[in-house]
Amino acid sequence: MPAPIEDYALVGDTHTAALISRAGSVDWLCVPRFDSGACFAALLGTEEHGHWLLAPAGEIRRTTRRYRGDTLVLETEHETADGTVRVVDCMPPRRHEADLFRIVEGIDGAVPMRMEFRIRFDYGRVVPWVRRTATGISAIAGPDAVELVADVPLEGRDFATYSEFTVREGQSAAFSLTWHPSTEAPPPPLDPRWAVKHTEQIWRDWSARCNYEGEWREAVMRSLLTLKALTYAPTGGILAATTTSLPEALGGVRNWDYRYCWIRDATFTLYSLLLAGYESEARAWRDWLVRAVAGRPSELQIMYGVAGERRLTELELDWLPGYEGSRPVRIGNAASQQFQLDVYGEVVDLLHQAALGGIEQEESVWRVQRAVLDFLEGAWREPDEGIWEVRGPRRDFTHSKVMAWLAFDRAVRSVKEFGLDGPVDRWRAIRDEIHQEVCRKGFDADRNTFTQFYGSERLDASLLMIPLVGFLPIDDERVQGTIAAIRRDLGRDGFLARYQNDEQVEGVHGREGAFLPCTFWLVDCLALSGKRREARGIFERLLELRNDVGLLSEEYDSEAGRMLGNFPQAFSHVSLIDSARNLSSMREGPAERRRGGSEPAGES
Repeated sequence: MPAPIEDYALVGDTHTAALISRAGSVDWLCVPRFDSGACFAALLGTEEHGHWLLAPAGEIRRTTRRYRGDTLVLETEHETADGTVRVVDCMPPRRHEADLFRIVEGIDGAVPMRMEFRIRFDYGRVVPWVRRTATGISAIAGPDAVELVADVPLEGRDFATYSEFTVREGQSAAFSLTWHPSTEAPPPPLDPRWAVKHTEQIWRDWSARCNYEGEWREAVMRSLLTLKALTYAPTGGILAATTTSLPEALGGVRNWDYRYCWIRDATFTLYSLLLAGYESEARAWRDWLVRAVAGRPSELQIMYGVAGERRLTELELDWLPGYEGSRPVRIGNAASQQFQLDVYGEVVDLLHQAALGGIEQEESVWRVQRAVLDFLEGAWREPDEGIWEVRGPRRDFTHSKVMAWLAFDRAVRSVKEFGLDGPVDRWRAIRDEIHQEVCRKGFDADRNTFTQFYGSERLDASLLMIPLVGFLPIDDERVQGTIAAIRRDLGRDGFLARYQNDEQVEGVHGREGAFLPCTFWLVDCLALSGKRREARGIFERLLELRNDVGLLSEEYDSEAGRMLGNFPQAFSHVSLIDSARNLSSMREGPAERRRGGSEPAGES
C-alpha cells in the first residue's frame, strides 16, 4: 500500500517531478515529461508497479525531513539503533535527459542500508530488459532507457535490483538515475555530489528574487517554489499537479488526471508571480496562454497540455488497482472538451492583469481578447458545465455568468486604462445586462443568498468570487448573506466543501473532502469584510494542514485527518499566496483583492 498522500515530498527539474515518501521510496516519476508514462507508479498500485527504495535496513526510530532552505533539495534523516543517516534527494536542472540523484550520508554510528530498485515503464505495465554496466545497470524497453549508477555493489533478482551496504559516520554512498531515449547512447554521468551543490545553488538564486517579506514568508516561499517546480520550463506552462488519479474520496471514483494546465488557474498564478517579483515567469505563463488559446474562440478549451496540446484523450488503466483501491485510474481528461463560460473571463482577466503588472499589451494579444469577446457576446447566454467540470447536464451556473461579466468588465477597463480600441459602449451594455440577469435569476431573495445555478436552492463556494472579482462590493447585503449561507451549508469542521454532492448535477457519484482553495477564498472574503482576526484564524488552520515539508493537496478529509486529491496542488498553493498577501496588506487598511475594483455597473 502506498504511503498517505501527506507523507510525500517533491523534487523536480521543471520538466518532470518525483514524489518520495518519508520511508524513502520514490513512488511516482513520469519521464521525460510530467504527462509522460510513469516509470515508478507504486503510488497508484504496489511496489510491483515500480518504486525505488533507499532506507535503513533495520528498525527506524525517528524520521525527520526538510528542504535545504528555500530549495528543492530534500534531506531525510533516519535515526536507528545503529546510528543516524541522511538521504539527500534532488533533480538538477535539465540537460537533455532527466536525472534523479540520491546520496546517503553517515551522521553517526554505522547504519546498515538497503536499496530496492524496481523500474517499470508505461505506468507499471512494462518490465524492461536489464543488463549490467561498468558502473551499475541499464534498463531498456521501447522508447525508454534508464541508467542506474551506484557507488555500491548491485544484485539483480526477481526482476528487480537490490543492494545492501553499511554507511558509517563521515561516509557516503551515491546513486544516480538517468533517463534517455532508447535510440540514443547514455549521456556522460554527472558527479552526484557536484549535482546536489549545483542544484541547491540554482534554487537559492531563484528564491532570492522573491520580494515578499510578510509574516508568512516561509509558507509563501515554499508555495512559490512548488509553483516553479510545477512549471514546464520549455514553454512556461504551469500544470495543476504532478499526479493523476489521487482520489477525492478514498476508495471512490472521483479520480482525475491533473498533469495539465488549467486556464482558470492562470490569473491567480500570474498575479501571485508578479506580486512576488517573478516577472519573467509571469510573462512566460502569459505567453503560454496566448499560444495555447490561439485559434477560434469557440474552440477554447478549459485546459491544455504543458506545451499547449489540445487532445487530452481520457483512458482508464485497468492494470493499476488505484491509490488505496480508488478506481478507475485515469490518464487524459475528458473535461478538456467541456464548454465552460468562466474560462473566457479568465483569459481576458489574465491578460488585463498582466498589463497592469507591467507586461506590455501587444496588439496581437489585444486581438486575442477582442476575438474572445466577440464570441462571448452571444455565448454568455448558453448553459455550461461550470467551474467544477460536472459531468451532468449543462446548466446556467451563476459563477459562470459572473465570469462572463468579468470578461466585459475587464475589456471596458482595458480600453479606458491602456488606450486600446474597442466597442466600449457595447461591451459596457452587455456587462450591465449580465449583471442584472445574475442578480435577478441567480439570487434567492427568500434565503438572501446567490445559488449554484439559476432556479436552484443549492449553494456553491465559487460564489465567494462575487466580491473578490468586484461583481458586488463586500458590504452588499446579498454578498454577506451568501458568505453566511456558504459557511452554514458547506462548512466542514471550519473548512469548506465546493458544493453539496448530487449525482444528478455532477454526473458522478460519491462524496469528496473539503476543497482547500475555496477555504482560502473564505479567508479573503472575511478579511475584506473587516473580520481580520477570524480570517487569520482560518488561514493559520489551513497552514497547519501542510505536511512536514510545506506541501498541500487539493482537498482534506477532516474526519480522517488526511489529504485527498492530486498532489501537490498548484491551486491550493496559489490561493495560500493570495490569502497571505491579503492578510498582510490589511495591517495598514482595507485590501483590494487582485481582481476587485470594477467601475460601477449600475443598480441591480
